[in-house]
Amino acid sequence: MATGGEAKAPGAGYYQYPASYGGGADEERRWWPWLVPTVLVACIAVFAAEMFVNDCPRHGSALGGGAGCVASGFLRRFAFQPLRENPLLGPSSATLEKMGALNWAKVVHEHQGWRLISCIWLHAGLVHLVVNMLSLLFIGIRLEQQFGFVRIGVIYLISGFGGSVLSALFLRSNYISVGASGALFGLLGSMLSELIMNWTIYSNKSVDSFLQAAAIITLLFIIAINLAIGILPHADNFAHIGGFASGFLLGFVLLARPQFGWMERNELPQTNQPPKYKLYQYVLWVAALILLVVGFVIILVMLFKGKNGNDSCHWCQYLNCVPTSRWKCNT
Repeated sequence: MATGGEAKAPGAGYYQYPASYGGGADEERRWWPWLVPTVLVACIAVFAAEMFVNDCPRHGSALGGGAGCVASGFLRRFAFQPLRENPLLGPSSATLEKMGALNWAKVVHEHQGWRLISCIWLHAGLVHLVVNMLSLLFIGIRLEQQFGFVRIGVIYLISGFGGSVLSALFLRSNYISVGASGALFGLLGSMLSELIMNWTIYSNKSVDSFLQAAAIITLLFIIAINLAIGILPHADNFAHIGGFASGFLLGFVLLARPQFGWMERNELPQTNQPPKYKLYQYVLWVAALILLVVGFVIILVMLFKGKNGNDSCHWCQYLNCVPTSRWKCNT
């Protein structure tokens, strides 16, 4: 009789790995996703709070000149600022700054480092919120089901922080930045590195390559949409870049899978050894961890020494926001 959850595959003489090792592809452990839906509800609640505090009909617009609030007759207190002030259908810059938006001067000179975290939960407008939350559901649910809430939660938070740190380094002194996009791009980055780290699994003929190609195409489509939104006021492409890089490196550290046990049973080796990681996985793990730590240290030191990336890269401001006749980028 087999003990400890181990058993021989009937009639084949092959070792069947216990569930703790991942089992076959059809026995992959699935976690019930609750973290991603919770984050989604929290972001929606925070956006509702933003609009409640904003109260456009009462406070008016910073543009003056009789600019009217959007949908004030229907939404009343929750009406959006004029499109010329906020094309993403959201609150004013003053409201976002009051509620914790990222601001370089306040982080560096007023020691409000908490804004590096608070800005992750704010959104610049309804368009920004909807795109981010749909992307979060599509990518986050899948990842949480496969890897559990602990690893995905760590990737989400650290990527969000990484996006905020790089964003702050390149924010002009009169600009603000908000959004969960850095954290979301971290999940996208981890999805890509997970595909690279576990490529020998996905290249197995038991995996539908068409679905993997579809996942990559969808990932690129989501990235393109978010990068386009990043050139609008208050959304920030440097947060996208920082979050993606952080998540990409964290994917190598946290999402590696052992290479045995994920194959079809008829391809399992005749061995009693548990599944093992391959040498290239260890190399990628170490390299990614070193790059992640060194990168965070360098950027944080530069930020809190008062450096601003725009001083040496004058065109970088246009990655954050492209001003037009229809909207302004500063606060």
